[in-house]
Amino acid sequence: MEFNVKTLEGKDAGKVSLSDAIFGLEPREDIIARVIRWQLAKKQQGTHKAKGRAEVSRTGAKMYKQKGTGRARHHSARAPQFRGGGKAHGPVVRSHEHDLPKKVRALGLRLALSAKIKADDVIVIDNLVATEAKTKALASVFETLGLTNALFIGGAELDGNFKLAAQNIPNIDVLPIQGINVYDILRRGKLVLSKAAVEALEERFK
Repeated sequence: MEFNVKTLEGKDAGKVSLSDAIFGLEPREDIIARVIRWQLAKKQQGTHKAKGRAEVSRTGAKMYKQKGTGRARHHSARAPQFRGGGKAHGPVVRSHEHDLPKKVRALGLRLALSAKIKADDVIVIDNLVATEAKTKALASVFETLGLTNALFIGGAELDGNFKLAAQNIPNIDVLPIQGINVYDILRRGKLVLSKAAVEALEERFK
């Protein structure tokens, strides 16, 4: 499909051809949900921890004699039913990662790109370059383009001025093409691709 290319100033800069195999698929929520769940599970720290009865600092001596008190039989005060005792089946430090086939991950990325195209939320910019690292100047440029919530995907090397100027603007993310992912694509309103990013995607999925 043919897609219009713009400059950062909003002027026309020709057209670019987008592959239907990448941007023309029928979106599938189940595949996209699987990829996002895999991403978030991999991102989760898993450092939550509660002390069990073997770890709490408390005496292990028998609380009172076995018989004759009229009360239930108990041994250690570390048992979970007592205040100050260990947690029963509490969280432990662990990894939340799980496997997802590479083909499913690649398909999820193509489906996310196709979903953005279908929603008319994709803009292709000829070059993501800023003359100076000024946040105020770049914010006004984004305002003229109507970009208040967007993900910018550049080529393999990002322009230093553009990256520095954009990093302090709320709801704006800038990533090189190597960092493109389903979660970041869908968490932002607009997807802004540079021509270099489009070419890299075509090369990656050809």
